[in-house]
Amino acid sequence: MARNEQDLLSPEIVNCGIKFSGPNSGSLTFSVRVQRCIPDFLQSVSLKYVKLGYHYLINHGIYLATIPVLVLVFSAEEGSLRREELWKKLSEDACYDLATVLSFFTVFVFTNSVYFMSGPRSVYLIDFACFRPHDDLKVTKEQFIEMARASGKFDEASLQFQKRIVKSSGVGDETYLPKAVMSEENSATMKEGRFEASTVMFGELDELFEKTRIRPKDVGVLVVNCSIFNPTPSLSAMIINHYKMRGNVLSYNLGGMGCSAGLIAVDLARDMLQANPNNYAVVVNTEMVGYNWYPWRDRSMLVPNCFFRMGCSAVLLSNCRRDYRRVKYSLEHLVRTHKGADYRSFRFGPSVFFHHSCLDCLTFCDQFNATL
Repeated sequence: MARNEQDLLSPEIVNCGIKFSGPNSGSLTFSVRVQRCIPDFLQSVSLKYVKLGYHYLINHGIYLATIPVLVLVFSAEEGSLRREELWKKLSEDACYDLATVLSFFTVFVFTNSVYFMSGPRSVYLIDFACFRPHDDLKVTKEQFIEMARASGKFDEASLQFQKRIVKSSGVGDETYLPKAVMSEENSATMKEGRFEASTVMFGELDELFEKTRIRPKDVGVLVVNCSIFNPTPSLSAMIINHYKMRGNVLSYNLGGMGCSAGLIAVDLARDMLQANPNNYAVVVNTEMVGYNWYPWRDRSMLVPNCFFRMGCSAVLLSNCRRDYRRVKYSLEHLVRTHKGADYRSFRFGPSVFFHHSCLDCLTFCDQFNATL
């Protein structure tokens, strides 16, 4: 039994008294009862809920401070009146001069202005785009196995293994692969990786800018997420150079963070928009299939070949209030938990080297609750 499991158990010796029947009649008997200890609730409560409560308290602090004061003042003045006298005072006897009305209106406007200006800015999703390659790159499940067999890089056992994985993976017949994957030459090269990156990223960004009618120079924040392929110059630099973005654009390139980086990229873009009002942010998520392709017979390395396909997605975020009428969604909640301190979670994302010394880092984090 593991050490941490032993700490959760509490043994207890129970006196069962003297038995009057059976083989142990006339003797004092005992039994050992093992039960789980009461958990330490102080350690089990996640700090993220404390953080959410603190933010809720700060965002609604004006209401919590002004409403009790108004209630106390109103109660002190009108507490001695009966209900009929109170309605009569409010409807018939109320006589306010201009100074009182202006003072009340000034306090009301000031309170609302402070509330809306001090609170966090709303982040909107104006539109999104998903890259769809040409039909000549479309590969069905049967074609994938036949192309793998025709390449001559896999034995029959490896082909049967990939066939079983593809059949149960949920990958359909409308997926795409780059042509260099099944060629005789090595596809895991920097040249092929850059070509695939430029194809998918520029294709979906062209669609996104066309749909939103936003110029690339209007974008103030750019976040690109690609876990495995991280060249120099970076992918974000490729986008800035291709679209000739402005010189003060905030550019970030996330790498080696696995499937959780999609949420991290949105979180980073939101934080940048909170610090830079009246701005646009573009978040790009992609992965290079050709650079990650494994053309040998190790079964543990063949699994990514069966799951990953060619594609890219991009979203345009905004914190401009003038865009409220045309947005699709509003970012309400974004919660993520980093489990890297837990060795079991850290070990769950294995890091293995390809035969070409290519590091394949597959990292998975907890599910997130994001409402866009």
